[in-house]
Amino acid sequence: MKVWRTYILAGLVLGAAFCVADSTENRAFTTAEYRAELDGLLAATQGLDSAGRETPKVLENVPQSWPVHTEHGDFQISTEGLQRDVRRYNKDKNVANAIAVRTRLESLRREVDGFEKAPTDTARSRAALDSILAQPEFAGRGPGWFQKINKKLEALQKRVRDWFFNLVLGFFRFLQRLFGWKSLPTVGKVFIYGLMGAAGLALLYLIYRSIFQNPEFEEVVPRDLPVSAKEWPIWLSEARAAATRGDWRDAIHLAYWAGISFLEREGFWKPDRARTPREYLRLISAQSEQRETLTALTRIFELAWYAKRDADRETFSQTLEQLEKLGCR
Repeated sequence: MKVWRTYILAGLVLGAAFCVADSTENRAFTTAEYRAELDGLLAATQGLDSAGRETPKVLENVPQSWPVHTEHGDFQISTEGLQRDVRRYNKDKNVANAIAVRTRLESLRREVDGFEKAPTDTARSRAALDSILAQPEFAGRGPGWFQKINKKLEALQKRVRDWFFNLVLGFFRFLQRLFGWKSLPTVGKVFIYGLMGAAGLALLYLIYRSIFQNPEFEEVVPRDLPVSAKEWPIWLSEARAAATRGDWRDAIHLAYWAGISFLEREGFWKPDRARTPREYLRLISAQSEQRETLTALTRIFELAWYAKRDADRETFSQTLEQLEKLGCR
């Protein structure tokens, strides 16, 4: 029984000792005590510059953190970085690692002064800022007339979009009631293909109007074919009449067909309403005297009529010169 009492008493004594040690370790430092602790650690590092010197025990027994109590609050200073530097020095004892330990402690020492500074009073700055923002020039303004109109337009656009969506939805619901749900996919395909066909026809119609109903459009060969059906003097007379009106492009156009009518009458080729100016040119032999003249005449005609180059009295005079070389006198 006495033995058990001895064991219990020893356990209580050891427990009390651990509690005292733990309370001592966890006791918060004042600012002065924390500064003194760092000064002691710095003093212990003075001899670390000598290569190979053992690490002081005080550096190896640094706690995980230092609690510091100040007038402005409590701080928990971590020692993880310091412990890492100490372990690096233990692994490789050289001057660089020793300086790293000392630099870490000096950095912690400089931070002590910040604990004693009162936090910045921002109330006065906030009051000054509020007074500035309260001025009329910083007062919030409502949306201008442009923003109001834009907002109304956006609302109108949304209503139109919703109306169109409801219209399409109602149309498909009508198809559903008319043909039944099972046949709706087929009806939908027919509807889509119908729209595509209508769009294609509309596109073809626009192309037709832009080409065949354009006042600038002119067939390569006039409608009353063959060209030689109209005597070349008539073509030339119409060309001179157009020149009198100042319509130089049309004058050159009619003069060109006067030359084609003349050559066709002379038997250089058989009449064919489908020929182009370049095809007429290829029908003349390279050794023919008229080949070079017709080449020049064709070029003047193409530049004035198809390329829509500026034409004037001088251009028409050049056309007449080429006609005279062909024999249109």
